[in-house]
Amino acid sequence: MAKTTSRKQTAKILGSEMIYEGPVFGLRRDEVIEPDGLRARREVITHPGSVVVLPVLPDRKIVMVRQYRHATRQYLWELVAGRKEPEETPKQGAARELLEETGYRAKRFKVFLDVFPTPGFLEERMYMVLAEGLTPGVAQPEEDEKIEVRAYSVNELKQMMKTGRLKDAKSIAGILYFLTFLR
Repeated sequence: MAKTTSRKQTAKILGSEMIYEGPVFGLRRDEVIEPDGLRARREVITHPGSVVVLPVLPDRKIVMVRQYRHATRQYLWELVAGRKEPEETPKQGAARELLEETGYRAKRFKVFLDVFPTPGFLEERMYMVLAEGLTPGVAQPEEDEKIEVRAYSVNELKQMMKTGRLKDAKSIAGILYFLTFLR
């Protein structure tokens, strides 16, 4: 019979060393005793968390952004997303990112998912936020952002997922959750 541990238990950290700290993320090495008693060394990418915005227009189209992602060596269509500043709530971060990347403002924001995108080595917590009651405006991208904005119908997005044209996991997860549970 398999041994189960309480979900509330956490690892006992014996030691921690910050290996790298950059403007976007850091890298920390922890020596731990995990809840099941296993002593291990774990490298963890530190990250302040992020917001992903699913902007829905009055005609029910979903606003997407396209930008170059160097790690993939390609341009990707994605939901609006970005790092959450430490002092921001998920809704505040969503409002800021939506305005920066698309120029849209929303009357209503609702957090609909709270996930860990890569829990094996990344401590990032990702909040997915529905944005409705949109009004257009002028985008205010950061200096290093070159972003294309376009609204897609649900059928277009389904086809993009089916054919592999939509490759961003957070966007696929957010759209599928929206279509399954919120629409």
